[in-house]
Amino acid sequence: MLFEPRTYRNCFPKERFQSFVVEYLDADVWVGVDPESFRPEMEAEVFVTLKETIDELRAYVETDPLFRKSLKPCPVSEEAPDNIRKLAESSAQAATGPLAAKSGLLNERIGQALLEKFEINELILENSGDLYLKLRDSLIVSIFADDLEDSGLMGLEVLPEQTPVGIGTGLGTKGHPINHTKADAVMVMAQSGADASAFAVGVGNRVKKVDDLDKVLKHLKLVPEVLAAVFIVEDQIAVHGDNELKLIF
Repeated sequence: MLFEPRTYRNCFPKERFQSFVVEYLDADVWVGVDPESFRPEMEAEVFVTLKETIDELRAYVETDPLFRKSLKPCPVSEEAPDNIRKLAESSAQAATGPLAAKSGLLNERIGQALLEKFEINELILENSGDLYLKLRDSLIVSIFADDLEDSGLMGLEVLPEQTPVGIGTGLGTKGHPINHTKADAVMVMAQSGADASAFAVGVGNRVKKVDDLDKVLKHLKLVPEVLAAVFIVEDQIAVHGDNELKLIF
C-alpha cells in the first residue's frame, strides 16, 4: 500500500466517506469523514496539526540526527516532547527505528484533534499506507500485496467497538526503505497509530521466508499492543487475532 500511484485510496466507499487531501512538506494525508459529520473547516484543522507535529519532529532531529537515521530504537530524555517520546516508545516495543512509527503518529494526532473539535460519526486517515479509523459500522480494510493477481480483493474486518484504532501496513519489495520484510503484504492493527506503524515494520521484518510465519504468530501472542495482524508470503496467509478476513466483491 505504500507505493505510487495511490490507487488504493479509491477503495474507500465514496458514498460513506467525503474526502479531502492535505499536504505539508513530504506528508500527504487523505482524510475521509462521513457526509453527515463533514465540515469544511476540518481541512484547516488537519493542516495545523500536521504542520505542528512535523515541525516539532524536524526541530528535534536537528539536535539528534541519529533519531532520524537509526534503524534501531533510540532512547530519548524525559524532557523530550511528547510526540518524540511516543515515537521512541513505539519503536522500542517493536524493535525498529523511531521513524517507523511516524506515519501512524501523524494519523493519530490528526485524528485526535478532529475528534476533539468536531462531532464525527466515522473518520479515516491514511498516510503512507497507514490508517487511523473511527467507525460507526464495521469496515473491511483491503490488503494489497506485491505482484499478486488478487491483491486488494481480501480485507480485514474492523469492528466499530475496536475504534479508534491504528493500522500499519508494509510490502516486501516496495515501500519504505526501513521495511526489510520478505512478506508480500503485512497488516498490523493496534490501539495506537504509532504502535501499529512501528509493529508493521518491526514484526514484518521478522518474516524472511514462509517458514517464519509460525514463529511470528507465536511471538505476537506475547505482544498485547497488537490486536490483529495479517501476513501474506507467496501462497500462504497467516492471521493473528480474532478479526475476520473477508473477500471483497
